[in-house]
Amino acid sequence: MNDSDEGAGHAARPKRADARRNEKTLLDAAAAIFVTSGVEAPVRDIAAKAGVGTATIYRHFPTRADLIIAVYRHQVEACAEAGPALLASSASPHAALGRWINLFVDFLVTKHGLAAVLQSDNAGFDTLHAYFLDRLVPVCAQLLEAAAAAGEIRSDMDAYELMRGVGNLCIGADHDPRYDARRMVELLIAGLRLH
Repeated sequence: MNDSDEGAGHAARPKRADARRNEKTLLDAAAAIFVTSGVEAPVRDIAAKAGVGTATIYRHFPTRADLIIAVYRHQVEACAEAGPALLASSASPHAALGRWINLFVDFLVTKHGLAAVLQSDNAGFDTLHAYFLDRLVPVCAQLLEAAAAAGEIRSDMDAYELMRGVGNLCIGADHDPRYDARRMVELLIAGLRLH
């Protein structure tokens, strides 16, 4: 417990670069595990993927809900930052949109588990949902506008509407092994193309 005692008097001080890096490693590992195994995956699996002990995870995130909320925020930020980066590095705006939607689908898998964890805290969930919309709808809109300006997709696609559609395609995918949500989302994105 020395680590937490040491920082107790300096709560307002920003985290050191290595502490931020360590937290990012933990959140990346947790997100990857949540996507493949769900939010109820054992903490030891997350610790093994991150290359740390379980005590390290509990020191950063005392409860599973704390960890899931942190992963949720981490993934929102990763999706928000990925949009402009994908536009700059992809072969076309439509390709950037497709890659971004794949990240968004991964996020939705985690978000589904978050809803179950926060059922009793509607205000907390509503706050996180508003944060999600504020951060991600403008990024999706930027990708759609770039693809429309390049003449690759229709110009009348609404970002919120597309994100809602992708979300609806992902609902229930974990309950039916014959249903491939990612394939359906790929068909949706391919269908936006002008032929």
